[in-house]
Amino acid sequence: MIRYWLTLCLVFVVGLATAQRAMIDRVVATVGGEIVLLSEVEEQNALMKTQGGPVPEDAKCFILEQLLANKLMINQAKLDSIIIGDEEVEAQLNARIEQILGYMNGDEKQFEAYYGQPVNEVKEQFRQDLKEKLMVDRMRSQIMADVAVTPSEVKEFFGEIPIDSLPYFNSEVELGEIVGVPVVNNEEKQKVIDQLNELRQMVLDSIETFEDLASRYGQDGTRQVGGDLGWSVRGKFVQEFEAAAYKLKVGEISEPVETPFGYHLIQMIGRRGNSIRVRHILIRPEITDADLDKTKKFLDSVRQVLMTDTTLTFSYAVKRFSDEEQESFNNDGRMVNAATGNTFFEVGDLDPDIFFAQDTLEIDEISAPFEFRTRDGKTLFRMVKLQSRTRPHTANLQQDYSKVRQAAIDSKRNEYINSWVDGRVAETFIQINAAQASCPNLQNWIQDRTVIKP
Repeated sequence: MIRYWLTLCLVFVVGLATAQRAMIDRVVATVGGEIVLLSEVEEQNALMKTQGGPVPEDAKCFILEQLLANKLMINQAKLDSIIIGDEEVEAQLNARIEQILGYMNGDEKQFEAYYGQPVNEVKEQFRQDLKEKLMVDRMRSQIMADVAVTPSEVKEFFGEIPIDSLPYFNSEVELGEIVGVPVVNNEEKQKVIDQLNELRQMVLDSIETFEDLASRYGQDGTRQVGGDLGWSVRGKFVQEFEAAAYKLKVGEISEPVETPFGYHLIQMIGRRGNSIRVRHILIRPEITDADLDKTKKFLDSVRQVLMTDTTLTFSYAVKRFSDEEQESFNNDGRMVNAATGNTFFEVGDLDPDIFFAQDTLEIDEISAPFEFRTRDGKTLFRMVKLQSRTRPHTANLQQDYSKVRQAAIDSKRNEYINSWVDGRVAETFIQINAAQASCPNLQNWIQDRTVIKP
């Protein structure tokens, strides 16, 4: 039942560390208008080996089946005119590069040493893979758009699990959080504004080009391409940036513009109707120790009020004081487990700082504020509220309904995916290389179809 749903995600994970294809390629299968290359199978097999777990002898057979399922979805997506725009792909590529550079403290040399290529070459190498992944995701979402389960289906699903197969859950907690974002003081802001004004004047005086200055001083991934953000339409950028950019004439440079990301200089490169192409230089003001201390003290004052004033609820405090960018903000402060998608965390899987913060709390108690760093390197503060704690136990509907419900939904999605794939296999032109056609799991793909000679 899980042969496609749980594995589709693996095959098109854009692993930016994947080695370049060095082998002479050949087609091992054709699905409609799509082809599967031998290098794709080999790359996924190599990626599986790097993940540390045991690799079965027939791993390549199952990898090929996964690739066939993905190609089937891509072929159908094209027939259904599902369009993935270049702008969407570019935005996703930039976001991934920004995330990786964040792990490396923005060090492009470290990036190039690790991946063996500069940022722009890495982006081009994986552009098509990412576009196909987005297309598969879009098609899969369309297939499963109406999948839902009723409470009776959840109960029936749980009842069909043999008693000796019920999962055993370790101690788990549900946590709420209020996150505080340090605010840069005016002196540090002015330093950045003055620096950007100096850079702007250097361009106006023809001492330096905007592109060269962006490469030297820019603090985001676009510094690799001289700050070039490419062609874009309205709605792509944050409001403050877009408002300033669209006022510029070709060749004109803006005054420093403040956005949630920092301060920018913007240069208009070109216009095409409602589309613009701009360069920018982003510089972020530095957070001082005093700024950090001020945020921590403020959160602690909120905590004191929550502990003494019963009229102030935690939910209201989240909406009033917590960072809107956090996923928990729109979930009444409840933290979401990224690995499972629900709000339960096994105690052993918590980050050390969160583990120690909640370890001595009673239900509904709130920890003192503590510092943490985001993936992009920002320093924030959070305090956590212990909302529930379970002891180790065998799964049951009373304590674990949300988990059982999610498992029931996943099972139903598996059935939908399997049924959809089986139906399309029968209607789609498919050819498989004879060397791979011996895979036992591919027989439903072959049937009476032509087998390609190796």
